[in-house]
Parts: sequence; C-alpha cells; structure tokens
Amino acid sequence: MSRSALYESDFHAWAKEQAALLRAGKLMQADIDRIAEEIDSMGRTEKRELVSRLTILLLHLLKWRFQPTLRGRSWRLSVEGQRLDVESHLADNPSLKAALEAAIAQAYRRAAIDAQRETGLDAAVFPVACPWSFDQIMDPGFWPDAE
Repeated sequence: MSRSALYESDFHAWAKEQAALLRAGKLMQADIDRIAEEIDSMGRTEKRELVSRLTILLLHLLKWRFQPTLRGRSWRLSVEGQRLDVESHLADNPSLKAALEAAIAQAYRRAAIDAQRETGLDAAVFPVACPWSFDQIMDPGFWPDAE
C-alpha cells in the first residue's frame, strides 16, 4: 500500500510507520511533507486548546461579574479548574505565551456570545473587549465584582 493510501485509510498505522522510519533514519522513505503537515496541525491544535480553556474561563468570569445573584459553587469550581488547566497547558507549551494576547481576544469574543446565550442578557451588557488582563484572569484571588 502506498504512503498516500495508508495515510488516507489508516492514519494510526501511517503514523506508526512514519515514526519507525524516522527512528531508523530512513528519511528518504518517510512521508516528510505529510509529517510536516501533521506537526503544523499539532501546533494549531495546542493553540485551539488554549483558546477553548480561556473561553470557558472567561465565560464563567463574565457570568460571575454580570449575574452576581446566581454565583455558586459550580461557577467557582469551573473558574478554578480552568485556571489550573490553562496554567498546565502553558507549562506544557510555553511558546504559546507569545500568543496569549490574540488567544484571549479570540476566546473573549466567543465567551461573550456564550454568555449572552446562557444569561439571556443583551450584548450591550458585556464589554466589547476583554476587560481583564491575563494576570487577573489567572489570579486565584481575582473574582470580578459588579461595578
């Protein structure tokens, strides 16, 4: 079976084969272009994971800020858990720290939409851009209060 056919029909088998070829130093037999594409894809996946974690974190911070009467254990634990997940993800992928500003902006846009849906509040209630710094978002003592 050709490299292309194996890649299309059984990705797991293709990946194991490619890893074995690389370990054996058989670069001429390896599917270098696809390996490079997969590595690039892995990098994008790690960034998407960061944005996803930040979205959930920001969503719960928005709900905390704009629905103070509904604050509860579940929101608090979600914020605490997401903070740990973001911290761990950045520890595993420190180069993503350079992309934090863009990741927060992207995550906030999604969190604001989700907050509208979950709270029933109008879009105008929520700030257009994220009102908190990364340090605030990650600070275990930070809980946004109604202003």
